[in-house]
Amino acid sequence: QVQLAESGGGLVQPGGSLRLSCEASGITFRLYNMAWYRQAPGKQRELVAVIRRDASTTYADSVKGRFTISRDNTKNTVNLQMNSLKPEDTAVYYCNANSLSQYWGQGTQVTVSS
Repeated sequence: QVQLAESGGGLVQPGGSLRLSCEASGITFRLYNMAWYRQAPGKQRELVAVIRRDASTTYADSVKGRFTISRDNTKNTVNLQMNSLKPEDTAVYYCNANSLSQYWGQGTQVTVSS
């Protein structure tokens, strides 16, 4: 059974930082492209960042220079370090694993508010 377990969400003030983690089980992690998506109320789910099997990365323009995605193939984890957070970063953040199959985590809430 495949599981993607996210953690690290919460409430933070504008300008603050959070680190999201996603631990995968039930897949051969190193073979998957891993990504973070987010969905704000009333909006479509959007790609935030992806780290591929070869460790190359792509970021949404809105988070470039503020967010960093990383992976640890020995621990089956993918992380998203989020700095200089803005209210518009408020959303549910989802972990995604994509190869021949695609899997999603349950999501973790990130709220940026004073």
